[in-house]
Amino acid sequence: MSTSRRAFLGLAAGTALGTGSALTAPSLAVPAAAAPGRPGGAARLTNLDHLRFLTDEVPLPELEHHRTYDQGSPGLAPWTYADYDGETFTRVGGGTLDPDTGHWTQGAYNADDITRAAVVFLRDWQAGGDPRSREHAVGTLRTLAYLQNDSGPDAGRVVLWQQADGTLNPSAEPVEYPDPSDSAESYWLARTVWAFGEGYAAFHRTDPAFAAFLAGRLHLALAALGEESLARVGETVTSDGVDLPDWLIAGGADATAEAVLGLVAVHQVDPDDAVVAEALRDYAEGIARMGTGTDAWPFGAVLPWTGSLGFWHGWGAAAPEALARAGGVLGRADLVDVAVADAGSFTPLLLATGGPANAWAPTPAEAQIAYGVHGRVVAALAASDATGGPGLAEVAALAAGWFFGANPAGEPVYDPATGVTVDGIEPDGRINRNSGAESTIHAQLVMLLLDAHPEVAAAAVAMREITHLHGVRVVEAETATLSAGCVVERPDTGAWTGEGNLSGGAYVSVPAGEWVELQIDTPDGGWLHPIVWQRAEEAGHAEWEIVDGPVLGSTPAGGLGDAGLTEAPGALRPLPLDRPIPAGPVRVRCTSAGNLRLDGVLIRPAVAGAVYRTETGETALYVNAGDDGVRTEPLTDGTGRTFTVRGAQRGRAEAGDRVRVAGGGFTITR
Repeated sequence: MSTSRRAFLGLAAGTALGTGSALTAPSLAVPAAAAPGRPGGAARLTNLDHLRFLTDEVPLPELEHHRTYDQGSPGLAPWTYADYDGETFTRVGGGTLDPDTGHWTQGAYNADDITRAAVVFLRDWQAGGDPRSREHAVGTLRTLAYLQNDSGPDAGRVVLWQQADGTLNPSAEPVEYPDPSDSAESYWLARTVWAFGEGYAAFHRTDPAFAAFLAGRLHLALAALGEESLARVGETVTSDGVDLPDWLIAGGADATAEAVLGLVAVHQVDPDDAVVAEALRDYAEGIARMGTGTDAWPFGAVLPWTGSLGFWHGWGAAAPEALARAGGVLGRADLVDVAVADAGSFTPLLLATGGPANAWAPTPAEAQIAYGVHGRVVAALAASDATGGPGLAEVAALAAGWFFGANPAGEPVYDPATGVTVDGIEPDGRINRNSGAESTIHAQLVMLLLDAHPEVAAAAVAMREITHLHGVRVVEAETATLSAGCVVERPDTGAWTGEGNLSGGAYVSVPAGEWVELQIDTPDGGWLHPIVWQRAEEAGHAEWEIVDGPVLGSTPAGGLGDAGLTEAPGALRPLPLDRPIPAGPVRVRCTSAGNLRLDGVLIRPAVAGAVYRTETGETALYVNAGDDGVRTEPLTDGTGRTFTVRGAQRGRAEAGDRVRVAGGGFTITR
């Protein structure tokens, strides 16, 4: 399911299909450094035991508009959740269970998890030839086809929820949109394109009949999309005064990216399919338009949806992977460039700020989950494959270290002996020890990639904990020194503005002529990004300066214009200034020449960094915010390499020297 609609759950292990709904809990362990089974003599990290435990048979009775391949045989689907009681794991559906009917208010299974489980089984079968994975791939794809309307007014669209007895539940409780779930395009329709595309590519030679069925259903999905997002190609939609592409599936670059992965898979084996090729080009170009520059927030990341200019989330963040792969098959360097900015600029800064938080909305916050980690790992590897940049593969290894201890809990959260993955880690290090389908699936997608990249895997499994972080931080406006006319506002509606979260749940209203002073201390200097709740109407501006020092720049207080499709007028986002601040303590004054709403100041250090303890020593990451190369004090002993944002090597870092970091790039030492 889409993580934005789910609680963070986690932890389980599994055996074979149909072994029951409860399982004794294993303990998590760091993987062995060397054992037979994987290139290089290391043990295979991929283990589908827990995913097989979650996967169950589901009846697929023939219904009007709902038929599938080999009609009459049961399909396969993973249970949505697996709850952990301290000893065992129990498979659980979504919502509340009615004990009389056996139905959940949502369902036992959902199309989102069925699609992604199918991709895991397909990739595992292709990687190792396991016949069980082939069987499970066929079973989950058949169930997915059953959820899709094969005829009627909603042909091509997909029902989200299904009960354990096979009953479809188009309108779940609590309500999700679209409602009914097969009444319009959706995230689950986008993921259906992904699964059918990879299924067709996997079976087109070994099982042409099944492949032809999948191709037909893929084209049925594209026909449905052709009535909505693909009918708007080239059109734009206003988002707080900014024109964004109006042909993203459900308004999301995240959803569209997962569809693109399926289209890429088909295009690679059947480049003559003109319908697929055109949809691939159109969707990839739409995603690319959501890319951002590396100097301003969010520092190269691809914005995930058109509904906010100040909200980035990690779950479903497949955009850089999709653009890198689409750019490769289409010969489009411009698409690859957007992927590189996300993977080579934003991801290293994300890691130095504490890891793959669920969201920067616009400040880093929330838990960390396997879904978000997968996006960072695969983005860096796909960008590395597209550019040949070895540094991006090293970034992928640092991100993947999350599973093995480089996380806020400082302990392993994936067990390759069982296939168990926890469902989340809170910012304070608390672990949610359930293990639902989503976390399990995205962990296995990472493990399949690591098994295919032994050097990356070796670096990742050696990670043990994070010992030092120096990344983006926030100073709250309400903690600053305020002139007499300033007012601290705490909205009755809470921190959520409709498009983002007020950091600390408050902001400062700064009328014309009033001022805010903030004490800021950075060891190496850096860049300030005032977080302004910018108004739709004209509201003047604010001047920023160092007290008894130079002017840093100005920020608008309003003037965004039409809210467009967003939920509320105005936008909450960090805005850039013209000049950096120097190293050491400085006092920064913001003087309003209008009607300013100031949430705080986001500080990006001139050189962000992180230190990781590994099984053999320490690894350090340095990330340069500026365009020019710099030399900085080492965070730990070690030697390494300096890389550009594209991952190309630009020198070495030697022990005992100040560490060189390329302009806009990063350095990794061990």
